[in-house]
Amino acid sequence: MSLKDLAPANVRAIAPYVPGKPIAETARELGLEESAILKMASNENPLGSSPKAVAAIRGALDDLAYYPDGAGYELKGVISRVFGVKPGNLVLGNGSNDVLELTARAFLTRDDSAIYSRHGFMVYPLAIQAIGAKAIEVPTQGYETDLAAVLAAIRPDTKMVFVANPNNPTGTFTPWQELRDFISRVPPNVLVVVDEAYGEYLPPELASPAVSWVEQYPNVVLSRTLSKAYGLAGLRVGYGVANPEVADVMNRVRQPFNVNHLALVAAAAALEDHDFIAKSRANNSAGLTQLEAGFKRLGLEFIPSRANFITVRVGDAAKVYQRLLAKGVIVRPIAGYGMPDHLRVTVGLPEHNARFLEALEQALKG
Repeated sequence: MSLKDLAPANVRAIAPYVPGKPIAETARELGLEESAILKMASNENPLGSSPKAVAAIRGALDDLAYYPDGAGYELKGVISRVFGVKPGNLVLGNGSNDVLELTARAFLTRDDSAIYSRHGFMVYPLAIQAIGAKAIEVPTQGYETDLAAVLAAIRPDTKMVFVANPNNPTGTFTPWQELRDFISRVPPNVLVVVDEAYGEYLPPELASPAVSWVEQYPNVVLSRTLSKAYGLAGLRVGYGVANPEVADVMNRVRQPFNVNHLALVAAAAALEDHDFIAKSRANNSAGLTQLEAGFKRLGLEFIPSRANFITVRVGDAAKVYQRLLAKGVIVRPIAGYGMPDHLRVTVGLPEHNARFLEALEQALKG
């Protein structure tokens, strides 16, 4: 007998999540200096981290011998002040992935089903499968989330629905009123998990109103992260906003110290660094325009994006990916998302985008 057989069948069947290729690994494989590698694969902020967060980290280095505040009192206070929610509505996570998995672990059982959209974030089916619940994948309309189809897919055993806005890896955006109308039609005993990992990249006129929905719709759970626009991907910190009863159950399965001390202090500072977010949003908007213009020049189809990445159809994406990699440019193949002809490209600085487009033109020629 293999020791793997001791694990439940649903766990053995999980295909591990494969992150974007690291710079160091690529440099070793290609025999290049790490400084020569351009990574545009993991939706990291090309401006770096919030300066206020970096300063807060430097001021907290003398406290590393102590355990972090397991309740996250200071960070919850900042979230409450910035977004107008109560601490009892909050669940802190080791990135938003942790929040998504906590929601599944707290509420799903093997007798339940959960729904997600095709071309949606891969963590949704992984979190469902890890519990042994039944995963229901709903087709999209083109690459847009089909909320009517999601609603129609709800069964008596359905306990949870995952919706990302904007969506990863397509970058598509659902108007907030459409999403609210959808939520109003979902049975109140079905949790609607709204993943807002890329929300800070939306222009101010499209800023999320979803925090205000939580009181009216107690089955809404919001998932947010500081890995993207705030530039704290290396620290892994996110948070969930939910009805106090839902948050209480999630906090019961949360590890006591799931967010480390430096992440807590950095997140508290970053959430009030509004200038950095404005700069990140402006760079991203200009970068999307630059990349779209480049794709049009090359005659390539792309999916208009509201996130900090853009997905482009290149034909044999696996081959183009390898050719780009050979030039020291890392992007994200997304065949695992059912899109084998596409590559996902993180928006970089203007010079990054220009280098990528030049390398892409060469890669397409062979």
